[in-house]
Amino acid sequence: MKKRIFTPVGEKEVTRAIVSSFLKQFTEYVESDCIIVGGGPSGLMAGRELAKEGIKVLIVERNNYLGGGFWIGGYLMNKVTVRGPGEKVLEELDIPYEEATKGLYVADGPHACSKLIASCCDAGAKFANMTIFDDLILREENRVAGVVINWTPISALPREITCVDPVALESKLVIDATGHDACVVRKLEERGLIKTRGFGAMWVERSEDLVVEHTGEAHPGLIVTGMAVATTYGLPRMGPTFGAMLLSGKRAAEVAKKLLR
Repeated sequence: MKKRIFTPVGEKEVTRAIVSSFLKQFTEYVESDCIIVGGGPSGLMAGRELAKEGIKVLIVERNNYLGGGFWIGGYLMNKVTVRGPGEKVLEELDIPYEEATKGLYVADGPHACSKLIASCCDAGAKFANMTIFDDLILREENRVAGVVINWTPISALPREITCVDPVALESKLVIDATGHDACVVRKLEERGLIKTRGFGAMWVERSEDLVVEHTGEAHPGLIVTGMAVATTYGLPRMGPTFGAMLLSGKRAAEVAKKLLR
């Protein structure tokens, strides 16, 4: 027999390692400082900024991947554009870019996205993938105090076999980073606690400024960031440019840090 290359570890040890490690982390993050719903660029940016300050952050993502549209840019062409001063964030994350025209910069989507994900992980944020937001935890005076979640595949099952109860995770703050869907805000709207206006037609220059400007606490305990801001306040959509996503994530983290203090 040839000399072994790998340690002699079998299937049962691999399974135990996965299950025990997952359950340990899941148990620890049943209670967090901040839960971010949505693992796109604004959610990842907010998570990074908070986690690097030692704040306990869990990012809930419905897909089996992170990054949202940041991977693929516009029209399935994997280049992402950033308008100034967003390139400063690219520099901060050590993402290579080129100037396409004055004040407009372009980077490779996969490179930019992987750098942002890695930076968020390095900062200490944790993730719950394939996990769908189902509802909110509300406390006195309807303050948001956490989220109710379930496995994403549950939503694809036939109605007659979907009696799988969700579980709840408590947190001091929740950030809605679910893009145009604004899933968390919409749940408040269902209960008559907030009124959204829906996002408007595309206007890149106006939208990016407004999204960053309006990023903040939309309801006690709930911060909106990224394109969820546009849906909440009726702002123009911005299309395939990502500077406002990154800067909105930073702004959301600043607001969260002040509220947590």
